[in-house]
Amino acid sequence: MPGERVTAGDVADGAPERPCVQVKFADVGDLYVTWRWEHALERPRAYAIPRAAVQPVLDRLDESMPSPRHGESVVEALDRAFRGPLADPDRERRLSAELAGALLPAPLAAELNAMLLRDRRPHLRIQGSPSLGRVPWEALFVDTDRRMVHEAEVSLLVPAGVRNAPSRRVSPWDPHGPVVAILDPPVPGGMLAPVLGPTGTGQALAALQERLGSRARGAEPLLGGAIDRVRLRALLADASRFLYVGHVSSSDHGLDVRMHLSDGPALAGRAALLGAHRPLTAADIAYGAPEDAGDDGWRIPARVALMACESGGDTGFAEPTALVAALVRGGAEHVAAARWALPTDAGFARAAGADAPAFSAAVDAVDATQESADPVAALNAWQRASAETWARSGAVEHSPLMWAAISTTWSPPRRDR
Repeated sequence: MPGERVTAGDVADGAPERPCVQVKFADVGDLYVTWRWEHALERPRAYAIPRAAVQPVLDRLDESMPSPRHGESVVEALDRAFRGPLADPDRERRLSAELAGALLPAPLAAELNAMLLRDRRPHLRIQGSPSLGRVPWEALFVDTDRRMVHEAEVSLLVPAGVRNAPSRRVSPWDPHGPVVAILDPPVPGGMLAPVLGPTGTGQALAALQERLGSRARGAEPLLGGAIDRVRLRALLADASRFLYVGHVSSSDHGLDVRMHLSDGPALAGRAALLGAHRPLTAADIAYGAPEDAGDDGWRIPARVALMACESGGDTGFAEPTALVAALVRGGAEHVAAARWALPTDAGFARAAGADAPAFSAAVDAVDATQESADPVAALNAWQRASAETWARSGAVEHSPLMWAAISTTWSPPRRDR
């Protein structure tokens, strides 16, 4: 690389207690990586990874995903995933180690190690590329029995054009403020099955509802409560936190990614009707309804958790502006979302042959991380504990199919240089 030679020790010397590094990937034929430590912005680095060196392991990861492939049903996709590497401890270990070896440049790995040798726990803020949209960065094995979340905090980074946009709102975080929780809203026409099951019972769900009860807004947080975009927008306007458990569907471009509420045909929006239902798109949230001149979008609370399939798939698009970016633009600082399709409790029960409330337990756990002083660290701590349970038990309900699917996008209310 041109310019002065920078050693790992140079970067680690003088690092703060919690050093942050921004790591950005780009698909330009081969895979290109740039990174810079926030305490040493004058020393950016770049690295090229030949596509042939990384594509085979990315293909194996894609084959292990529960997200339906072309021509595949949801059940077929789940069956494939439950037979795949992410549901088998030994094969998952090999896959996660191969991903780390292919995607982490040796100079960056040396700098991370130098930080750890100086008792500095680094924070990686990762902006992926379309080919890396489903990489579970937190789960990657970076050493024997050590995953990324054992050695560092990990969050995702939205593009600078989103987080630094002059039009971006910044919502204050009030730990005692109201919570809006939408759990399995009924979709008109019955076209989408409940994600929490036909009755929505269970210990994890009961704990979630009890914790939310004292701070919930109105009747909408109740399981199965109907809510449309008009009511939701009004509730979010002065909330501190938002939890959504339901369905999200992908599209050909990010701004058309859709959240499914209880909206019927009478409500205006940018998505075409699906029978008797009009989905809520990322563009609706970011810019309002097209016929509302001067609408500058929704006001979003400081913290959001979307427990819905591929709700965090922004980087899978050439223009990474889907639901997460729309929420950040509207005011969110922390957004927890899923990078692939999430198996429901019924799906895990089919695979495990017994009661396996992995999804509802994950909803409760992820929601609890949003109450923490540091949602990134809290989510990573849950993932560490889940990884260790997976290593001990090998039970599919503790596999990375659930806990490695979730990531937190962190966009602090300041302008990065």
